Amino acid sequence: MHESAELRTGVVAAALELFASQGFDQTSVEQIAKAAGVSRSTFFRQFGGKEDVVFADHEVLLEQLRTFLGEGHDDPWGAVCAASESVFAHFAHDPELARRRYQIVRQVPVLREREIITVFRYERLFDDYLRSSLPGIDPLDAVGFSALVTAVHNHVLRQLLRGKKKVPLSTLQTALADVRRRYGVPSETATEAPDDVVVAVFPRSMPIAEVTRRLRTQLD
Repeated sequence: MHESAELRTGVVAAALELFASQGFDQTSVEQIAKAAGVSRSTFFRQFGGKEDVVFADHEVLLEQLRTFLGEGHDDPWGAVCAASESVFAHFAHDPELARRRYQIVRQVPVLREREIITVFRYERLFDDYLRSSLPGIDPLDAVGFSALVTAVHNHVLRQLLRGKKKVPLSTLQTALADVRRRYGVPSETATEAPDDVVVAVFPRSMPIAEVTRRLRTQLD
């Protein structure tokens, strides 16, 4: 782990422990910095304030997803699902820390509001990506798929956060595969064929933009 990442993780863990033991409002930046073994100035270089400590991982993840989606993908719908899976894998890697954060957020109204905004940022990122990757896509298809993926991800993640049992990544992958089928964009299982005549069958619910993309891919 990079040194700055280790520092950030240490500060987050120290802050969450203090929030849990003495309350969010009662905990000062100075107390967090002291518990984490960093200076006040170092704290403010890494975070903007107490709220930012709680959502620090999301800021890093959102930036990573922007980079990932910006690389370009043959299957934009699958790329959105893969991005969602990477977020789940991050929190599943250290479920105890994730559960501690979840409990704090539930108890503090201002953090719950910040969480709603953060969830929307993921949804908006996916929406913007689909619109740019699938020219001509119906905006309702882009926002609908993005919202559904985000909602399903959050549902599975809450199973992990609210319980003590391990929730494997495969649980989310299965759910997202169902999302793709329900939305009419199942994973491609195209087979190469040198035929001059191409017969294509698509679900009636598949967005026109995705039908066009798949036809172009097979005919190129």
